[in-house]
This record gives sequence, structure tokens and C-alpha cells, in this order.
Amino acid sequence: MQGKLLKAAVATTAAAMLMTACTGSSDDPEEGNKQSGGTLRVYAAEPASLRPSATDDEPAIYVIRQLYRGLVKYNTETGEPENDLAESITSDDQKLWTIKLKDGYTFENGEPVDADSFVRSWNYTAYGPNAEKNGYFMSRIAGIDAVQPKDPDGEGPAQAPAPTAETLSGLKKVDDLTFTVELNAPFSGFPTIVGYSGFFPMAQACLDDVDACSETPIGNGPYKLDGQWEHEIEINLVRSDTWKGEPGKPDAIHYRIFADVDSGYAAFQAGELDVMYTIPSARFNDAKASYGDRLYEQEGDSLNYVGMPLWDDSFKDKRIRQALSLAIDRQSIIDAVFDGRNVAATGFIAPIFDGAREGVCTYCKQDVEKAKELLAEAGGWPEGKKLILWANAGNNHEDWLQAVGDQIRNALGIDYELKVNLQFAEYLEVADKHDFTGPFRLGWGPDYPFLETFLTPLYGSNSDGNNTTFSNAEFDKLLAQGDSAPSLDEAISLYQQAEDIVAEEMPALPIYWRKETALYSENVDTFVWNPVSGAAYGEISLKQN
Repeated sequence: MQGKLLKAAVATTAAAMLMTACTGSSDDPEEGNKQSGGTLRVYAAEPASLRPSATDDEPAIYVIRQLYRGLVKYNTETGEPENDLAESITSDDQKLWTIKLKDGYTFENGEPVDADSFVRSWNYTAYGPNAEKNGYFMSRIAGIDAVQPKDPDGEGPAQAPAPTAETLSGLKKVDDLTFTVELNAPFSGFPTIVGYSGFFPMAQACLDDVDACSETPIGNGPYKLDGQWEHEIEINLVRSDTWKGEPGKPDAIHYRIFADVDSGYAAFQAGELDVMYTIPSARFNDAKASYGDRLYEQEGDSLNYVGMPLWDDSFKDKRIRQALSLAIDRQSIIDAVFDGRNVAATGFIAPIFDGAREGVCTYCKQDVEKAKELLAEAGGWPEGKKLILWANAGNNHEDWLQAVGDQIRNALGIDYELKVNLQFAEYLEVADKHDFTGPFRLGWGPDYPFLETFLTPLYGSNSDGNNTTFSNAEFDKLLAQGDSAPSLDEAISLYQQAEDIVAEEMPALPIYWRKETALYSENVDTFVWNPVSGAAYGEISLKQN
């Protein structure tokens, strides 16, 4: 029953997604299986870290997915999970899972990729004092409360108690290539979510010196670091000598780091890059005219939202949050800033995912009179206080955020100020510390092809990705019930009920679903885009002279 249920969940989701872009000149069906060679030059922003447990930002994951491999990977054409390092992932009850690993895989330093490597990595990631960004992904595993105790009063003055254990009771090694995972409750989506990079294994040497591992990773994937990560400048990867799986297509991948996307686009125009996984919003028409078929588009599943700093008393009344959202005309912003290319958000689950509902967010359609009414009921906005709107620098977010601010000011008379002076890695540090002094721009894309990915990480009470600090017991309860549901239809219904709570409480204002847009140069023979993880650098082949 489990296998059929999971297949249904993923296949339905994947079918709603657009397929991969595979564009090239080769007529030989065997050509795609050959190593193409050459150096693929790609646009990058500065990653926060290169340690799988420590980061969930897009720039980092684009590098980590080439350096590391996990239990499953997502099919390039369908997005469905398929075994990678796992020989099998099975369960009779969807609660106790047995994972058997393929033999012979190693890390770059020669350590085996075995049961111990996964068990120790997941334990390290889950252990509260380590404060790993992806710790919340371990929250379904039995024993999580002992290693990651909850703050008894949310974000209040009380501190969370010290852990009573250092390892998860739900992780057990059976033999060198087998381990079991006991969950707190049945969850049919477990084999799907373990393809996320936070579940990748790490070498013992990495955990012995995590700071060094963040800079010079000891990977187990098809590529390895060549030299040092030169911060704000470049990261160079070359094919791994130890990887026994299918080799990457390019000999090397050169990540050139830019402070802003406009500079990256200029470098692409100058012939200095082969792939840009994103382009400046204001340059889309120019890029379309200049590059034609070498501009790739896919319907979006990445949300740009304005988070509410719920630790600030000015935003604690949900009517304030609702009023701010009702003041915004999302479609007019998309038309003016993005030439109509993106999709106005009317819910919290990507429209292309099974279970998404149009219009579930009743506060996401502009209604100025209702906004004024709610603001007045909440006691109004503090006199003389500016609304500080935050965004990271380098990606033109100030363009649409300014439009948001203008609309709020025009509708509600609240003056605002933009704060867009931090590069992404610095910006994420402010987010992690909850130091924003007003609403903040962040984005979220799916970590795995399961609609729950848009709910638990962003709004679950104990999720590290919950940058608003939203906490709602009924929401958490519905998520848990959805995880344990015996059928896909029942799971979707419960997740939708959880979404209804978020749509009423409005801890974040969804603005738009980003339409994925990428560029590739004439040097590229076959461009590949994975519907879950984006530009598949290791699968992109270059033309050979």
C-alpha cells in the first residue's frame, strides 16, 4: 500500500509540473550518455555554507548537489524520486523504514558511505546545540524532542531546556549497509523528502571540523572542490576520481560569484558564462529578443513573499497583517515590474502542485476599503512609525518591493522605507537571528515534490525555515494528521485545512510565484533543467570542437 500511495502522490505532483528542458544539436541517442568534457561556466551568488546540514539557500544547494549525493534523486524529466545511493527504502507501516545502501561508494577522503555515515549525519543535524539550519527536517524521527527540546514559550524569554540525548532514538544501524528509521508517526512521503540536500551523508572528518568542512567540503558525489572557495569570487569543481556512479558531463564546473544579477547578465552577454539559472526581471524582453530558443522558461513553483516579523508588537494583530495584504495589487506589480511573466499568489501552495487551490487566500486580492476597515479595527498603525521593508541586495527585489510599499502608502497612509543593503549570505544571518525591523522579502521553492514542502518548513512551530516565528497548535496538528493519513486524498484535505489557517492568520504575504527563466550559451549542446532542483549542471553537455 505504501509504495502505491507514494507513487500516486509523486506522480500526480510531477505530472502537474512541466518536464525538463533538453535542448541540443546531437542526433545520436547515445550521445547524451557520454562525457562531454570542457568547463561549464555558471552564474552564482555567494553561498551561505557548503555543508549540507547547515544551509538551505539556493546558491549553496546548487553547489552541494554536485559535491554530494543522497539516498534518492529526482528524475530529470518527471521529478519523481528514484534510488540513488539507496538500494531500497521499504516499510510495512509507513512508520518504521528500512534503508539498504548500495555498496562501494566512498567520500573523497576514502571513508565509506555506509549506514554510519547517514546515521551520524542525521544525528548531528538534529542535535539542538549544533544549530544546523536543516535540523527541522529531522523533526519526524523518533527521539527528536530529546535532542532538540522545544522552547516552552515559543520566542519568549524562557530558554529551551538542554537536550537529554545526543542521538535520535529512531535511528538504528543494522549492518554496514542497512539502517532503520522510526518516525514519530506514519508518513508516506518519507522516501520522497530524503532527496533533499539536508539528508545527504557527511564524512566523519567533516563532523570533526565542521567549519573547515563548510569551506572545503569532503563530498561523496560526482564532483569535488578544485582548490579553495574564493569568497565573493568563485568556486571551482572538477570530476571526482572516487565517484563510482554515472560521471558528470562537464570535466569541470566553474561557479563565478556575482554581487548582483545584473553584473552576471553583463558577463553572460560578454560570452563569459554558459548558464544563468536566473536573469534580471527588467531584461527579460531583451534576453528573449537576443537569445531566442536559448532562453528557457518553466512555470514557477518558487514563491516570493513578504514575511511578517511576529516578534514585533506592531504586527501581532492578524488584522494588521490582513490589512497590509489587502492593500497590495499583486497583478499590477507583476505587469509593471515583470512584464506580466510571473503568477500572482492567491494561496500558499504552488499552483502547479496537486492540492493547490486558487483564491484560498481571501486577503491576497486588493480591497482598499476592507484594508482600511481592518486597520481601524486593530487600532491603526502607530503614529509616526515608518514601515521598514527589507530585501536582499543584488536581485532587483527592490523594484517590486518598492511597488508594494507605494501601494500600502497610497491605500493606508503608512509611510515606508526600503532597506536593501545586505548580500544574501548576510541577509540570511539577519533572518536567522530574527533581527528584521519590519516586513522582509524571502523566497521559497520546493525541496521535494510533495505539497507539504510549502507548509511545514515555513510555518511549522519548530521549523528553522519559519522566519516569521509563526506558531499555531491547530496548524501543527493538521500537518501531523496529513503526514499520517492513510490515503493521498485524505492527506491533501488535511494539508489544505492547514493552509486555510495560514491564509487566515497571514504570517506571510504571498506576492508571486516566480516563473523560472534561465539562459544558456551557444557553447551548450544539451541544456537540462530538473523540475525539482533547477539547472542540472552535472547533466549539461558542452559542444566539443
